[in-house]
Amino acid sequence: MVGQEKTSKLHDIKETASDAVEIMRQIGTPGVQESMDKVRQTLTIAKEIIEALKTPEIVKNIENIRLISENMNQASTKMQDTMKQLKETGVIDEAKELIKSTKSKINSFGVGDEGMISGQDLRDVTTAIKEMLISIKGLVDEVKATVTSSKKSATIVNIEKTIKEASDVYNTVRHDGAKR
Repeated sequence: MVGQEKTSKLHDIKETASDAVEIMRQIGTPGVQESMDKVRQTLTIAKEIIEALKTPEIVKNIENIRLISENMNQASTKMQDTMKQLKETGVIDEAKELIKSTKSKINSFGVGDEGMISGQDLRDVTTAIKEMLISIKGLVDEVKATVTSSKKSATIVNIEKTIKEASDVYNTVRHDGAKR
Protein backbone atom coordinates (compact mmCIF):
# COMPACT_ATOMS: atom_id res chain seq x y z
CA MET A 1 0.00 0.00 0.00
CA VAL A 2 2.87 2.36 0.80
CA GLY A 3 4.39 1.74 -2.62
CA GLN A 4 1.12 2.52 -4.32
CA GLU A 5 0.81 5.83 -2.41
CA LYS A 6 4.33 6.78 -3.51
CA THR A 7 3.47 5.97 -7.12
CA SER A 8 0.27 8.03 -6.90
CA LYS A 9 2.13 11.00 -5.39
CA LEU A 10 4.85 10.71 -8.02
CA HIS A 11 2.20 10.67 -10.73
CA ASP A 12 0.55 13.82 -9.22
CA ILE A 13 3.92 15.59 -9.12
CA LYS A 14 4.54 14.71 -12.82
CA GLU A 15 1.11 16.08 -13.78
CA THR A 16 1.65 19.26 -11.79
CA ALA A 17 5.07 19.79 -13.36
CA SER A 18 3.61 19.12 -16.80
CA ASP A 19 0.80 21.65 -16.13
CA ALA A 20 3.35 24.22 -14.92
CA VAL A 21 5.41 23.75 -18.07
CA GLU A 22 2.29 24.24 -20.23
CA ILE A 23 1.40 27.42 -18.32
CA MET A 24 4.92 28.76 -18.78
CA ARG A 25 4.76 27.94 -22.48
CA GLN A 26 1.40 29.77 -22.80
CA ILE A 27 2.76 32.79 -20.95
CA GLY A 28 5.56 33.03 -23.47
CA THR A 29 3.20 33.21 -26.48
CA PRO A 30 2.97 36.57 -28.28
CA GLY A 31 -0.77 36.95 -27.56
CA VAL A 32 -0.35 36.60 -23.81
CA GLN A 33 2.70 38.90 -23.85
CA GLU A 34 0.71 41.50 -25.78
CA SER A 35 -2.13 41.25 -23.25
CA MET A 36 0.33 41.61 -20.37
CA ASP A 37 1.80 44.73 -22.03
CA LYS A 38 -1.68 46.24 -22.33
CA VAL A 39 -2.36 45.49 -18.66
CA ARG A 40 0.95 47.16 -17.72
CA GLN A 41 0.10 50.22 -19.85
CA THR A 42 -3.36 50.43 -18.31
CA LEU A 43 -1.93 50.19 -14.81
CA THR A 44 0.59 52.93 -15.62
CA ILE A 45 -2.16 55.23 -16.93
CA ALA A 46 -4.35 54.47 -13.90
CA LYS A 47 -1.44 55.28 -11.59
CA GLU A 48 -0.85 58.61 -13.41
CA ILE A 49 -4.55 59.48 -13.13
CA ILE A 50 -4.56 58.70 -9.41
CA GLU A 51 -1.47 60.87 -8.92
CA ALA A 52 -3.05 63.70 -10.93
CA LEU A 53 -6.20 63.52 -8.77
CA LYS A 54 -4.02 64.06 -5.72
CA THR A 55 -2.65 67.42 -6.95
CA PRO A 56 -3.72 70.44 -4.88
CA GLU A 57 -5.51 72.01 -7.86
CA ILE A 58 -7.69 68.96 -8.50
CA VAL A 59 -8.36 68.45 -4.79
CA LYS A 60 -9.45 72.11 -4.56
CA ASN A 61 -11.65 71.75 -7.67
CA ILE A 62 -13.33 68.66 -6.27
CA GLU A 63 -13.93 70.49 -2.97
CA ASN A 64 -15.37 73.49 -4.85
CA ILE A 65 -17.73 71.21 -6.79
CA ARG A 66 -18.87 69.68 -3.51
CA LEU A 67 -19.48 73.12 -1.98
CA ILE A 68 -21.37 74.30 -5.05
CA SER A 69 -23.56 71.22 -4.88
CA GLU A 70 -24.29 71.82 -1.18
CA ASN A 71 -25.06 75.50 -1.80
CA MET A 72 -27.41 74.63 -4.65
CA ASN A 73 -29.22 72.13 -2.45
CA GLN A 74 -29.52 74.69 0.37
CA ALA A 75 -30.74 77.41 -2.00
CA SER A 76 -33.27 75.03 -3.51
CA THR A 77 -34.54 74.05 -0.08
CA LYS A 78 -34.83 77.70 1.00
CA MET A 79 -36.70 78.60 -2.19
CA GLN A 80 -39.09 75.70 -1.67
CA ASP A 81 -39.65 76.79 1.95
CA THR A 82 -40.27 80.38 0.85
CA MET A 83 -42.75 79.30 -1.81
CA LYS A 84 -44.50 77.10 0.75
CA GLN A 85 -44.68 80.02 3.20
CA LEU A 86 -45.98 82.34 0.49
CA LYS A 87 -48.68 79.84 -0.43
CA GLU A 88 -49.59 79.36 3.23
CA THR A 89 -49.89 83.12 3.83
CA GLY A 90 -52.11 83.47 0.75
CA VAL A 91 -50.03 86.29 -0.75
CA ILE A 92 -49.85 84.60 -4.14
CA ASP A 93 -53.56 83.79 -4.27
CA GLU A 94 -54.41 87.31 -3.09
CA ALA A 95 -52.21 88.83 -5.81
CA LYS A 96 -53.89 86.61 -8.42
CA GLU A 97 -57.34 87.69 -7.26
CA LEU A 98 -56.36 91.35 -7.27
CA ILE A 99 -55.00 91.03 -10.79
CA LYS A 100 -58.23 89.37 -11.91
CA SER A 101 -60.26 92.08 -10.21
CA THR A 102 -58.19 94.82 -11.79
CA LYS A 103 -58.51 93.24 -15.24
CA SER A 104 -62.25 92.97 -14.72
CA LYS A 105 -62.52 96.62 -13.75
CA ILE A 106 -60.35 97.74 -16.65
CA ASN A 107 -62.42 95.64 -19.06
CA SER A 108 -65.61 97.17 -17.68
CA PHE A 109 -64.51 100.71 -18.56
CA GLY A 110 -66.79 102.17 -21.16
CA VAL A 111 -69.67 99.92 -20.11
CA GLY A 112 -72.62 101.40 -18.28
CA ASP A 113 -74.42 104.71 -18.48
CA GLU A 114 -73.47 106.23 -21.81
CA GLY A 115 -69.99 104.68 -21.71
CA MET A 116 -68.93 106.79 -18.73
CA ILE A 117 -66.70 105.62 -15.90
CA SER A 118 -68.08 106.41 -12.47
CA GLY A 119 -66.04 107.84 -9.62
CA GLN A 120 -66.71 104.63 -7.67
CA ASP A 121 -65.20 102.58 -10.52
CA LEU A 122 -62.04 104.70 -10.39
CA ARG A 123 -61.81 104.34 -6.61
CA ASP A 124 -62.28 100.57 -6.89
CA VAL A 125 -59.58 100.30 -9.55
CA THR A 126 -57.21 102.51 -7.56
CA THR A 127 -57.79 100.46 -4.42
CA ALA A 128 -57.31 97.19 -6.31
CA ILE A 129 -54.08 98.46 -7.89
CA LYS A 130 -52.73 99.65 -4.53
CA GLU A 131 -53.54 96.30 -2.93
CA MET A 132 -51.92 94.49 -5.85
CA LEU A 133 -48.77 96.62 -5.53
CA ILE A 134 -48.60 95.95 -1.80
CA SER A 135 -48.89 92.21 -2.47
CA ILE A 136 -46.21 92.34 -5.16
CA LYS A 137 -43.94 94.35 -2.84
CA GLY A 138 -44.48 91.75 -0.09
CA LEU A 139 -43.58 88.98 -2.52
CA VAL A 140 -40.47 90.83 -3.70
CA ASP A 141 -39.39 91.49 -0.10
CA GLU A 142 -39.86 87.82 0.83
CA VAL A 143 -37.84 86.61 -2.16
CA LYS A 144 -35.13 89.21 -1.41
CA ALA A 145 -34.86 87.90 2.15
CA THR A 146 -34.44 84.36 0.86
CA VAL A 147 -31.80 85.41 -1.65
CA THR A 148 -29.91 87.38 1.00
CA SER A 149 -29.72 84.34 3.25
CA SER A 150 -28.54 82.07 0.44
CA LYS A 151 -25.06 81.76 -1.00
CA LYS A 152 -24.43 83.14 -4.48
CA SER A 153 -25.07 80.58 -7.24
CA ALA A 154 -26.19 80.59 -10.85
CA THR A 155 -29.75 79.95 -9.74
CA ILE A 156 -29.63 82.77 -7.22
CA VAL A 157 -28.26 85.18 -9.85
CA ASN A 158 -31.24 84.35 -12.07
CA ILE A 159 -33.59 84.90 -9.14
CA GLU A 160 -31.96 88.25 -8.37
CA LYS A 161 -32.54 89.32 -11.98
CA THR A 162 -36.18 88.28 -11.66
CA ILE A 163 -36.53 90.25 -8.43
CA LYS A 164 -34.99 93.31 -10.06
CA GLU A 165 -37.40 93.01 -12.97
CA ALA A 166 -40.35 92.60 -10.58
CA SER A 167 -39.17 95.65 -8.62
CA ASP A 168 -38.87 97.61 -11.87
CA VAL A 169 -42.44 96.62 -12.78
CA TYR A 170 -43.61 97.63 -9.31
CA ASN A 171 -41.85 100.99 -9.52
CA THR A 172 -43.13 101.62 -13.05
CA VAL A 173 -46.72 100.80 -12.12
CA ARG A 174 -46.46 102.85 -8.93
CA HIS A 175 -44.93 105.78 -10.83
CA ASP A 176 -47.54 105.59 -13.60
CA GLY A 177 -50.31 105.25 -10.98
CA ALA A 178 -49.07 108.34 -9.16
CA LYS A 179 -49.29 110.37 -12.39
CA ARG A 180 -53.00 109.60 -12.78
